[in-house]
Amino acid sequence: MTSKKRLILWLYVLLACGVIRCVFYIQHINSPLVLETDYIFDVTPGTTFNRVVTRLASDGVIEFPFDAKLYGRLTGNANRILVGDYALRPGTSLRELLDKLVTGDVIIHQVVLVEGWTLAQALAAIQDNDMVSTTLDPDNPDELMTLLETETYPEGVIFPDTYNFSRGTTDREILLRARTLMDEILNEEWSTRDVGLPYDSPYEALIMASIIEKETALGSEREQIAGVFVRRLQRGMRLQTDPTVIYGLGADFNGDLTRANLRQASDYNTYMNAGLPPTPIALPGRESIAASLHPDQSDTLYFVARGDGSHYFSSTLEEHEQAVEQYQLGNGQ
Repeated sequence: MTSKKRLILWLYVLLACGVIRCVFYIQHINSPLVLETDYIFDVTPGTTFNRVVTRLASDGVIEFPFDAKLYGRLTGNANRILVGDYALRPGTSLRELLDKLVTGDVIIHQVVLVEGWTLAQALAAIQDNDMVSTTLDPDNPDELMTLLETETYPEGVIFPDTYNFSRGTTDREILLRARTLMDEILNEEWSTRDVGLPYDSPYEALIMASIIEKETALGSEREQIAGVFVRRLQRGMRLQTDPTVIYGLGADFNGDLTRANLRQASDYNTYMNAGLPPTPIALPGRESIAASLHPDQSDTLYFVARGDGSHYFSSTLEEHEQAVEQYQLGNGQ
């Protein structure tokens, strides 16, 4: 056999090997990974695609790591993977794995901020979540004021809701999302407010909403509570609401509100001070915001807790004192 024929033969052999290799390559990237159950893994900042492949190969998930790394380079996506937690399910192919990493198809985590919580409680819930990256000092009010763009402590300015996020999201990002949502909802509700309300700004309505939020857990009572407080403001009466006093006491409140507490000087003591307190006292939900802007139109000026979660509303001081005697002093039900 001449050298020319030998060369041609070797070229055919190489071509055949290349074709076979391509067939196996295509087969490998489209075949299911080695999974019998769901497999969870995380990609942290700075992790390369090659490191991900090496880890998955070590765990027995990827049979052909060379083809995996080659696929990442050939597609140009190896340097575009995103951080987060990922779930692989049986039947997932290598191609689908890389697509997940590039599109950020991550496991979504949640944090719930509850209506009626304080900002401190909300921030604690965010920072206690292991999937959140903590960057804020909860004991630094100036840092929170700067972040949330307020001139006073930013109580009540974030919206209580369920927030989805991926691993590594910062507490700053979640707070800013909650602040943006509160601004949107407050502005929407403010635009449809009743006429003649005793508020000079949406922020004052927010303060009122926070008081309503703390006064009742019954949705059916929110507008009635709002009506009482709005009429008291309009008549120059003090609000005389316990939750504001409790908020002002802070860590000094031991769970039992005393007469001495009601006489204690504080910007939040609405038994001693006229008008609204200087800031919200909690995170109000949308129902309480709406109630503050659409109070009921009755003539009630007082209410007292019945002891079952509901309240008795009165229009006169005499009727109110009778209700207090009945429901709080134990001379009735």
